Amino acid sequence: MGGVVTESIAMIGGMSPQLDPQVWRFVQVSPETASQLLGAAIGTFREEEGVSAIVPSVLADELGIAGPDFCCITLQVHSDLVGVGLTAAVSRSLADAGIACNIVAAFHHDHVFVPAALSKDALAVLIELSGKSLG
Repeated sequence: MGGVVTESIAMIGGMSPQLDPQVWRFVQVSPETASQLLGAAIGTFREEEGVSAIVPSVLADELGIAGPDFCCITLQVHSDLVGVGLTAAVSRSLADAGIACNIVAAFHHDHVFVPAALSKDALAVLIELSGKSLG
């Protein structure tokens, strides 16, 4: 893997989006479910209203926590956390295709959560975006 990419066109062109077959759900963590949810979470965030977690949908179902299901598309480029344009380009392209997205930036990669039923369509949109960027 190369170094950190900071230039917008290079980030978009180098995305190499990869679809994770796991299905995820965004949930609120309660004291009763904290040990199960936090142990299985791919990500968490503390808000004023409480803790949110992204967990396998199967676990959420087991705990009786309903909600929409998402798949994660990881952008393989090591984008700079202060790089400009990648998130905007990804969200705009998906919005133009009528696909909702929730983007989580981590240290090495950005992770795009899209409705599970539209995950293959979303992947195709992002592959096309990346190819157009390379020109």
